[in-house]
This record gives sequence, structure tokens and C-alpha cells, in this order.
Amino acid sequence: MASARIALDAFGGDHCPRHEVEGAVAAARAGVHVVLVGDREQLERELAGVADRGSLPLSIHHAPDRITMDDHPGRAVRAKPEASMPVCFDLVRKGEADAVMSAGNSGAMLACGLFKYRRLRGVDRPAIVAALPNAEGFTFVLDVGANVECRPVNFVQFAIMGAAYARFKGGRAVPRVGVMSNGSEDGKGTDLTRAAHELLGAHPSEDFAYVGYAEGKGVFDGSLDVVVTDGFTGNVALKVVEATGRLIGGWLRAAVTADLRSKLGALLLRPAFARLRERMNPDSYGAAPLLGVDGVAWICHGGATPFAISVALQQAARSVDEGLMPQLAEALARNAAVVTAAKDAARDDPAAAAARKEG
Repeated sequence: MASARIALDAFGGDHCPRHEVEGAVAAARAGVHVVLVGDREQLERELAGVADRGSLPLSIHHAPDRITMDDHPGRAVRAKPEASMPVCFDLVRKGEADAVMSAGNSGAMLACGLFKYRRLRGVDRPAIVAALPNAEGFTFVLDVGANVECRPVNFVQFAIMGAAYARFKGGRAVPRVGVMSNGSEDGKGTDLTRAAHELLGAHPSEDFAYVGYAEGKGVFDGSLDVVVTDGFTGNVALKVVEATGRLIGGWLRAAVTADLRSKLGALLLRPAFARLRERMNPDSYGAAPLLGVDGVAWICHGGATPFAISVALQQAARSVDEGLMPQLAEALARNAAVVTAAKDAARDDPAAAAARKEG
């Protein structure tokens, strides 16, 4: 049984509040204490048919407004203080919840994290982490959407946070870290990736092993635990991976139902297909933590199913109960000298200075 209390933005996703309520009920049945945050009347209607509601660790906190996907993140957080998402963060700040989970506007989640939680010491920019299945387990990719533009030192901080998360989630003592690029040679990539590559190579950390550039295959072949990139590249890559998975799944379904022989073969392979479907199902691992803010916040895809929301709530509870935040803070403190050295090197680099002046 998880002891953490998770404030769930019940009016964030594309199918709210039905999917949020169904996911919350499933997570509560698994032992997670969920606080549904949103319009009380609508939430009560959704919960009316839940026979065992009275025995579940499930409560409602009224929030009369909501932030939509079309809202400007920063302006909406300031203009809608009684919206369900910022109210979730307020509950954590007041000690009435331990973490936030939302399938809503990811930009607004970042804004809430910055305005309500503030940054962790040693972090300039928070990052969203995606777990992608590889040949051995998972590769953790960050950033996948919080920062469209980055500086090289942000990649160093992403590497530290990503390695700490890989230890927490994957159990690898010294995670292998790479910088996403279009080739393995030192001259490949952009000014940003080359500068980050040089910084990570020149300023090693005992917390992770920097192995160089990561091509696309490195994300999936099990050779890397963490891949760092800017939020624009990471988000595009994540969406391409998700779309490719759906496409392959569709091809497979079409192939095994094409004729009688294929259907008979599919019957024999049904257990294998079930395992493959489970392995490829992003709902099983698709929730992403926002790392670098001083509090626990998890982000689900806007179209998240009730199953995905339930899994995300359980992941959020585990991250609280097993001390993800202290582990991140300790990793950043241990690597403060590495970050300082990287900043000094970037400051002394003429090309970087010229880029900052132009910016």
C-alpha cells in the first residue's frame, strides 16, 4: 500500500473527467491515496456508480476552473489560480498532498512547477523524462518537451538528473549517458550538441559514464541508459517513436488477419503477441516525471486512457514513497563542481560567448 497522497488534475486530459476518475478509482483500489481536483459536482456524478467508493482512499478537492490545451501556459497559471492544475500544486505546498499528476497542458505543468515548486538547487532548467523500451529494459530520454531551446550546460544537468532517475527507476549503479546526435563522429551534430559533447567528455562524473553521441539505434539497442537532448528534438523523437509503434501494430494486425492460414498461425502465436503488445503499450510506462523542480510532478499524455492514468498515479506514489526527490537533490549536490566547471568552460569559450551576445 502506498502512503503518498497524489493530487490528480481531474480536468486536464482530452477525455476528462471520465478517464481521470476511472484511473483514480483503479489506482485507489491498488492502494494509492488519490485527491481528485476539479469541479465537485461533475466529479460526484462520475463517482456515483462506484460501489466501493466509501472504502477507497479517494477524496475530492473542489476547483471551479480549468486550464485547457489551448491556453498559454504562463498566462493561464497566473490568470486562473483556481484552476484544477495550479490547485494541485497548492495542495502539495500546503502539505495536503505529496505529488501532482496531470494529463493536461504540459507547458502549464512546467509553469506550475517553476512558479509553485521552484527549481531544485543546481538546476537552471527542469526537464521532462520519457522512458522508452530498449533491448534490455528502458532508455530514459530528456528533455522531451520542457525546453525548446537549451544551452550546453543544461545538457550536463540533464545528464546528472537523468542518471539519478535511471538509478532510481532502472537500478543501474553507473548509468551510461549519451548526447542525441545524427552520427557518432565528433564533428557531427549542431553547435549545441558538439559543445555539450565536449563538456560532458571533459568534466566526468562518478555518477554516470559518458559514452559520447547517441544515434537513433542507441536509444533502443540497450547500449545506453540515458540520452540527453533539447526539448524540441526530444519531443519530435518521442512522437515519431509512438507513431511508429502504432503503425507497426496496425501492420501486424492486418497481416495476421489477412487469410485463414494467417489467422490459424495467429492463434498459435497469441501468447507471444500478448507479450509483444504489453511490451509496446506506452500506457504501461508512458507517464513522465518533471525533473528539476522542488517537488514531485508527473505528466501523462493528453489522450491517456484510464489504465495509463492509474499506472501514472502508482508511479507518482512510488516516487514519493521511495524518495526520488532526495536522490535527485543528493546527485545534484554531489555534482555541483561538475556543473560549475561546465559553466566556467562555456563562459570561457569564445564561440559560446558570441552566441550569448547575439541571443
